[in-house]
Amino acid sequence: MQPDTPLPLTLEEHRELARELRLSNTRMRELCQLVVSVYGPNNQAAFTFQKAAEAVDRLCNDMQARRRRIIPAIRWAASIPDRARF
Repeated sequence: MQPDTPLPLTLEEHRELARELRLSNTRMRELCQLVVSVYGPNNQAAFTFQKAAEAVDRLCNDMQARRRRIIPAIRWAASIPDRARF
């Protein structure tokens, strides 16, 4: 059973996720270029690989935008002394 409110990632978890997404994005682009070079740009597999690479790239961009919104809040919350937190 999932909790009613999702638990947010910590700052370190966000950083680790960002590293993994960057690596995945880089590898996906490399594999896409390989498939396109082997099978040609008009092949169904190449087309699907290009779409998958675009989706991973969009995911990276979405997560970067989210990071820009939430990291300042995480840092602010971390700066509050424990006794002052509610």
